[in-house]
Amino acid sequence: MQIINKFYKLLNVYIYFISFSLLIVFFSTTYSNANAFRVSKIEISSPFELNFEKNNVIDKGFQTSFSDLISMITTSGNRKKIKNVSIKEIKGMIDSFTISDEKFINNEYFANLETTFNKKKILKFLENKNIFPSIPQRNKVLLFPILIETKNNNIYLFNNNIFYDKWNEQKNSYDLLDYLLPSEDIEDLIELQKISKDIETYDFSNLINKYDIRDNIILIIYKESNRIRTLSKINLNNSLKIQNKNYPKLDILNNNDFSNIVENLKQLYEDQWKKNNEINTSIKLPITISINSKKTKKIIELEQVLYSLDLVSDFSILNFNSEIIQYKITYNGTPNIFLNDMKEKNLELEMKNNMWILK
Repeated sequence: MQIINKFYKLLNVYIYFISFSLLIVFFSTTYSNANAFRVSKIEISSPFELNFEKNNVIDKGFQTSFSDLISMITTSGNRKKIKNVSIKEIKGMIDSFTISDEKFINNEYFANLETTFNKKKILKFLENKNIFPSIPQRNKVLLFPILIETKNNNIYLFNNNIFYDKWNEQKNSYDLLDYLLPSEDIEDLIELQKISKDIETYDFSNLINKYDIRDNIILIIYKESNRIRTLSKINLNNSLKIQNKNYPKLDILNNNDFSNIVENLKQLYEDQWKKNNEINTSIKLPITISINSKKTKKIIELEQVLYSLDLVSDFSILNFNSEIIQYKITYNGTPNIFLNDMKEKNLELEMKNNMWILK
């Protein structure tokens, strides 16, 4: 009888470990795509002629996808360090791709390409070039474009303000900032006209607080005959940055000149947003988390969170038994940032015996 009882105990332990192992394998497979960069809606095309090579068209699509990804996760200054990347090297960082909506129109081939890049390989590629990438996090920003004609000190917020009218006409697919412009409220204009001489030091809180958006940019544009000067108060992630720019010999009524100014300003704001969200890959903080192995839902929740956090470089199961599972995590940030990340995901940790325990 004792032998039979021992047998059943061993059988239960065996079943537990088999079940747990299958759970981990299934879970890791299900969420493997979370650790990737995906670039979608890239249109590829080519004349359908005798020398048509579909692979060449796809390769050009890979190059465009790679360029868009790099534009999304690096600043304009760092992008200058990335030149002449071969198609072979780009393909080596691709996990998978799909082609959809293939069609032929007037002897022209068209299709849509979606490319999935391996996140670790992309980050390693950038690390080798001493580039810190940024978290590709999209964000809504409230933009107040205020046009001032210095000759007569007239202020334009809505009417006769080309920056208000046309700011959102230009947008790149890889831009992370989406701009919300203020609604046309005559009281806002009256308020600004009252303080026109002190507008650079004016506290815009009363105007901004009417909108339920945390981040904002106050853009003051001074028009002086054929010269434009801008002052940008960039408030992103509770960090205020003030930037002055000069554009000599430019006419905002000229389409090309206006487009160049807007493109330059948007690049300035994109760069600031990316600097605020840089991943410092030189920081490799080792973290060990222990969790009760019977808390299956918590285990799944923890792995979901670890896969979703951009600052988690890598994680794996250090060891496990019938009582606990220990995770080894490599984190590209400080302990405080990690704890804040976990807290935002409703995961509470406590320190016991030099190890973090998930409650």
